[in-house]
Amino acid sequence: EDRPATAEPEAGISTDLGEKPEVPATDAAPPCGLVISDVVVGDGAEAVPGTTVEVKYVGAFYETGEEFDSSWSRGADETLPVPLGAGRVIPGFEQGLTGMQVGGRRVVTIPSELGYGPRGTGPIPGGATLVFVMDLVEVVA
Repeated sequence: EDRPATAEPEAGISTDLGEKPEVPATDAAPPCGLVISDVVVGDGAEAVPGTTVEVKYVGAFYETGEEFDSSWSRGADETLPVPLGAGRVIPGFEQGLTGMQVGGRRVVTIPSELGYGPRGTGPIPGGATLVFVMDLVEVVA
């Protein structure tokens, strides 16, 4: 399995997992592929295909940092269950979670082809590059 190299984490992303992260705006050109940056490396169970993970997240637009979705907006303890390998979330989100360990915070930049593609969905326009800050809360076998 090919895995993207881990990049340096975004400046300004909080390392406090009890605090909702903010995604900074950028004027840098969006990356062509998936970019994964660990802000906090966890030391718990690893997210692997076949497990279900509980994740807190903030989703934002790459260029503006404007939030379009967040588990935090539904409550500080709200998580999203993701069965890895089931295809229930966009490919870049699932790929970004894989290999993460409980207690970690990761920034994943997702190009359109691993997100919502040329058509978009809801508030997300076609061709959008997305950024998710993910906190891995639990892995269930």
